[in-house]
Amino acid sequence: MVKRIVVIGPESTGKSTLCSALANHYNTLWCPEYAREYLLTNGKDYTYDNLLTIAKGQIALEEEYAAKVAATSTLPNAYLFIDTDMYVMKVWCEYVFGKCHSYILEQIKERRYDLYLLCNIDLPWTRDELREYPDEQPRRELFQLYKGLLTRQSVPFVEISGLENDRIEAAIAAVESFKLLGEGC
Repeated sequence: MVKRIVVIGPESTGKSTLCSALANHYNTLWCPEYAREYLLTNGKDYTYDNLLTIAKGQIALEEEYAAKVAATSTLPNAYLFIDTDMYVMKVWCEYVFGKCHSYILEQIKERRYDLYLLCNIDLPWTRDELREYPDEQPRRELFQLYKGLLTRQSVPFVEISGLENDRIEAAIAAVESFKLLGEGC
C-alpha cells in the first residue's frame, strides 16, 4: 500500500526541495507539481479554466507516480511524497479568481492522504519565472489559508519551519512520528 504524504504551502517555501530530500531519504519517488511544467510549456498567463486543466493533470500525475511506487516497492507500505494537492488548487483558484471549480472541491472530498507537511513562509522568497507573490503580506495570508484548511480536516499535519536542513530533519521526524502512531510502514 502506498502512503501518500503531501507537502503544501505558499510558493517559495521549499516544497519541491523537501519532497526530493524525503524521497531520497526513504528511497522512493516524489510527485512534482504539475502546474510548473504546464505553465512553463503554455505560458505563465493562466485563466480560471487553466486551473481546472492543471488540477486534472496533477491528479493524473499523482496516480502515475503512485502506481510506479506500488510496482517497484518491496515494502508492504511505501511512501509517495507529493508536491501539491487539491487544497493548493482550491487556494489558488479562490485567491486569484474568488471561486473554485466544483471538480476540485469534489476531489478534496474523495481523495485520501496519510499526512500533510505544511511549509512555513520563514524561508526567504526566491524569484523565478512563475512566482507571483514576493511580498510578505500575501505569503502570510496564503499560509493562513493552508493552515486553516488543514486544521479543519481529519488527516494529521505538521508545520515545517527553519532553514533547509532544519526542514528536512523536521519532516523526517514527522514521518517517523507518523510511523510510530501505527499509520506508516
